[in-house]
Amino acid sequence: MRNMNQMMKQVKKMQQEMAKAQQELEQKEVEGTAGGGVVKVKMNGHKQLMAVEIAPDVVDPDDVEMLQDLITAAFNEAMKKVDELVAKDLGKFAGGLNIPGLF
Repeated sequence: MRNMNQMMKQVKKMQQEMAKAQQELEQKEVEGTAGGGVVKVKMNGHKQLMAVEIAPDVVDPDDVEMLQDLITAAFNEAMKKVDELVAKDLGKFAGGLNIPGLF
């Protein structure tokens, strides 16, 4: 019974640490860029879009499609960086488990 109590304490501690790590992710920001930095997207660790910056010289009313593609590319880069950040910060709690989609 003692081992079970010890294990439950360890699980509770790990849950607290994981909750803290998830909370800290909200404060972290990543940036995705496209077109050599003419489009920048900032996102926090909870995948919330925080800002979009577009250089005025890239805005061409005759080529809206290019601007849309640049925004999409910057957004996708930021999402990838958030996924990497989450895997780094929360992956240690998986304890070697390889469960797709867990984080």
